[in-house]
Formats: sequence, C-alpha cells, structure tokens
Amino acid sequence: MSVRMPAASARRGLHPAAWWLWAGCMAGAAIRTTNPILLALIASVAAFVVAAKRTSAPWSRSLVVFFRLGIVVIVLRVVIQIIFGNRLPGHVLFTLPEIPLPSWAQGVSIGGPVTVEAVVQAAVQGLRLAVVLICFGAANSLASPYRLLRCLPAVLYEAGVAVTVSLAFAPEVVMAIAGVRDARRLRGRPIRGLAGLRGMAIPVLESALDRSLQLASSMDARGYGRRVAVAQRTRWMGTGGTAVGLLLVIVGVYGALDAGSLPAGGIPFLAAGAVLVGAGMAVGGRRTNRTRYRPDVWRIAEWAVGASGVAALSGMIVAGVFGVPGLQLQVYPLEFPPLPLLPAAGILIGLLPALVAPMDRSASGTRTTAPPPPADEVQAPGAPVPASATPAPAPTKPDAVQPPAPVGLRMPFGPVEGTVA
Repeated sequence: MSVRMPAASARRGLHPAAWWLWAGCMAGAAIRTTNPILLALIASVAAFVVAAKRTSAPWSRSLVVFFRLGIVVIVLRVVIQIIFGNRLPGHVLFTLPEIPLPSWAQGVSIGGPVTVEAVVQAAVQGLRLAVVLICFGAANSLASPYRLLRCLPAVLYEAGVAVTVSLAFAPEVVMAIAGVRDARRLRGRPIRGLAGLRGMAIPVLESALDRSLQLASSMDARGYGRRVAVAQRTRWMGTGGTAVGLLLVIVGVYGALDAGSLPAGGIPFLAAGAVLVGAGMAVGGRRTNRTRYRPDVWRIAEWAVGASGVAALSGMIVAGVFGVPGLQLQVYPLEFPPLPLLPAAGILIGLLPALVAPMDRSASGTRTTAPPPPADEVQAPGAPVPASATPAPAPTKPDAVQPPAPVGLRMPFGPVEGTVA
C-alpha cells in the first residue's frame, strides 16, 4: 500500500528569502532604538515566531546558540565599561583602583568610580547588539541554507556556494559527531576523554570527506560552473549597474539606521539602489545557464511575512522622523523608560509570520510512508497469521540478474536518485 506524496508546493515552507527579509527588518528596527522594552519586545517576537514555525532540521536549533551569544555580549559590554569605560557622573556603585595614564591617553581610563548610569547604558548597548544577533539567529533557524542557495541569482551563485557551505558546516559537524558518538556507545567504547576524542576524530573526518565528495558530485552532475558567451557591453552593464546599486544600497541602509543623517531616512537611496542591483543581476546572470528543480515561488504568504518586517522597521523610522519620545533611553535622570505606541505596534505586526507562514514539512520529519493499518486489522501477539495476509513470493528465474535497488543521495542541491551497479 502506498500513499501519494503531497505536492512540492504543499510540502515546502516559506521562501527562505522572505525569512531573511523579515529578520533583517527586525534587526534594523532594533538598531534604531535603545529602549530596553522595545528591544525585549523584538527578541520576544523573534523567539515566538521561531517556536511556532521551526522544523526538526539541524539548523532549527540555532536560536539557542544566538541567545547564549547575546548574553555573553551583554556581560562583556558591561565588564568593558566597568574597567575601561568613561567615568560618567551619577550614583556611584563602587570604586575600582585607578591606574594613572599619560596625557596622550585622554578619554581612556582604567579603574575609577563606577556609576549606575554607566552600567545601565552599557547594558542597554549590549542588549541592542544581542537582539540583532537574535534576529539573525531566527533567520538561521527558519530558513534552509540549501534552499537559500538555490534561490540566489545566477550572478551570485559562486559566492553563494561558499556562504552556504560555511553556514551548513556547523550543523553537519554536529550531526556527524552525534552519529559517531551513538555508534561508539552502542559498541561499548569510550566517548569521553582523550580515548573518546582519539576514536571519534577519524570517523568524523571521514564523514566530512564523504559529504564533500557528494557535494562535488552533485555540483558536477548539474553542470556547475559552465558559462554562456555574451557580449562585452552586456557584461559591463551588469557589472556597472550592480556596483552603483550596491553603493546606493549602502548609503540608504546607513540613512535608515542612523536617524537624521539623510533626508526621508535614506529610503529613496535604498529604493534606487535596489532597482539598479536587481537590473544588474538580471543582466549579469545571462552568462550562467541554470535550471532549477522545483523552484521556490513567491506567493501571498511571502509578501505578508516581508510586509510584517517592513512594518516593524517603518514604525521605528516614522517614530524617529517625528521625534516620538521613548525611542532612546535617557539615563539623566535615571528612570523607567516609557513605551512608545507606534514602534510597539509595528513590532507586534512582526508576529504575523507565526499565523500566515506555512510549515516546511519537507524538512520536519513528516511521515511520507504508508500509515499503520486500522485497529481492527492489527494482529494480537501470538495469533496465527492467516494465509491471505502472507503474500506469495514472486517467481524468479535462477539465472536472472536482479536489477539494483535505487538509492537516494542526500544532496544540498536536492534529491538525486541513481543506481548502484
């Protein structure tokens, strides 16, 4: 008995670029504020969306690592402020032994009085960087790096391979170590200490080499690296448009992150740069002749997820342009920060992916085999098996060579089926 596999559009989740667009906008919103309430709200939204839409893939556990890294960033920022930071006036907590420095080192101090205002300001600055890391950790947990590679434009395919391999290296190593450790535990061999490390190093290295060979074989089978001859004028147009567009995008991102540096928050520069980059990539991609197996499509859900991230960033930009109080933490006087409603409403719109984003069942370990038989057809233990339930073996010729069974290779670029001779 077999069950018909669902369509690719039904099994696959959201477009990976939509997750990265949403996470990038949430990170941009975090950069534009030092209000700890808004920062905590952004981190909570990212964690809630990941908890609602993550799969059982190896990269889905990346958010925990980024949370721990964020805590380390906050602690380091506070320690650096206590030891080397500027001595801000305020309520003194304690005083460290101060080391005198020469006159050319003005503005730098080692030791001295540590105030509550200085510690709070350093902690909030570290919290802002930690929330940015959490946002990108959410993108790593939700978007498959292999699907992201397939969605890259043809002009960026070579750079995308390097980035994808680097992103997938840590999950693959973790999987290899876990497999080797389980195998050694079943065989009663040590898995800890020097003996365990010595016994696990070679199998893990062998597994890494096997995966590298599989990656190279899949790339070669798909004609990776082949070029199509185009006119020199076309190449110049693609390169020039991409370069100018990237410069405008950098200027626009700087204006969006630094309030008041550019008119309209740098949005016109960002829009013009995005258009030029898209046109340059489309022209430059003519040199690479690529076909995609089951390409990811951009539907209404992707537009909704991207719009939710844009709404969070737009709320911060509009609040900064109109001077809404509460975006920046004021330590003089030191008091509990207010909650600005407009940025908070934009951040809460970032919860929309938890409702509209489809679940990626292709990477979540969903059952794709036949379901179990009904309860009334299950045999009791020790009961005789009826003759009708035992299928008769198919007659085979003694000298006939049986065809090899198809085997599936797990490739980053998609499933590959072949036969083993």
